[in-house]
Amino acid sequence: MVPWIKFERNQILFDEILSERCYLPSNEFEKSTLKFCKEWLSGQESFTLQTSGSTGVAKKIKITREQLKASANLTAKVLGLQKNDTALVCLDTRYIAGIMMMVRSFEVGMNMIIVEPASNPLEKIEEGTCIDFTALVPLQLETIIRSSDSNKLNQIKIALIGGAALNRKTVKDIAEIKCSFYATYGMTETISHIALQKLNGKDAQDYFEVLPGIALSKDERDCLIINAPHIANESIVTNDMIGFVSPSKFRWLGRADHVINSGGVKIAPEKIEASIHIIFEDLNISNRFFITALPDKLLGQSVNLFIEGTPIEKQTEDSIQEKIKHALSRYERPKSIRYLVTFVNTDTGKIDQHKTIALMQP
Repeated sequence: MVPWIKFERNQILFDEILSERCYLPSNEFEKSTLKFCKEWLSGQESFTLQTSGSTGVAKKIKITREQLKASANLTAKVLGLQKNDTALVCLDTRYIAGIMMMVRSFEVGMNMIIVEPASNPLEKIEEGTCIDFTALVPLQLETIIRSSDSNKLNQIKIALIGGAALNRKTVKDIAEIKCSFYATYGMTETISHIALQKLNGKDAQDYFEVLPGIALSKDERDCLIINAPHIANESIVTNDMIGFVSPSKFRWLGRADHVINSGGVKIAPEKIEASIHIIFEDLNISNRFFITALPDKLLGQSVNLFIEGTPIEKQTEDSIQEKIKHALSRYERPKSIRYLVTFVNTDTGKIDQHKTIALMQP
């Protein structure tokens, strides 16, 4: 059976994508998606991709067809993806996460349902539609869970969750869902993920486990070094601080380039965010937030909490401050709490901290 690709208005076979009968795209998302499909099926040997810019300056990098194929086939083998499975592609197909969903489908022979990226991509999926494989960003998963479409998650067999860490509440929410959820660790430079963490079920993990054939080490900063022959001849040195559980298992601790130096004390924002997630959960606060440094005349940098939404009532904010005193050291406590109605997101659905902070500058 020839695999097919289904857009909102039509369904075509892989064999028809390069023909004159090919489906005419109805918007820019479908246009960019079909563009890649045609390039892949015509045998194009190299592709120029752009990084998201969420952890640094966005840049373009060149990736070969063989690198994409090697990454796709490794994931397919580990997750047991099969020919004639159905994949839901609902991430931006201009970036690595969306592109890899298509490459995996082409390599394995999976059917593709293509849905334009949205906070709730399952809204356009009919009840009862069986989806074997998909990839979501945390914002999408959190939105689906809060919606009337939450039961549709049980129609999905495997879902990758990438781009940012899930909060504790969401991890609890997916505990009883039939779908197998995996957090991913990777970046454009590593051709998508190089490690997975099972998030639910009896075999749930609290660490990432590297994929077969990839070796890990760390440098003097405790930052991860990746050796993956299918990706690059040279080691990939990251800014991600990690702690090893074993040579093939690690926990992500935060980014070295996010460390806040406040009065000579080095503070990891991710550690503070983990504590505030617990505080928000206890107070039933669902607002997105992040911790970041702002210039400080006395300390050099100060710790600050940014919350998405309108200012929380004083009684609740007082409760936040009181819990923060007990959960964090005096160096870790935010000097200020600031609100912005809507955070700025990158094209890949992550919070763009730099642009969000810029909106609040005088």
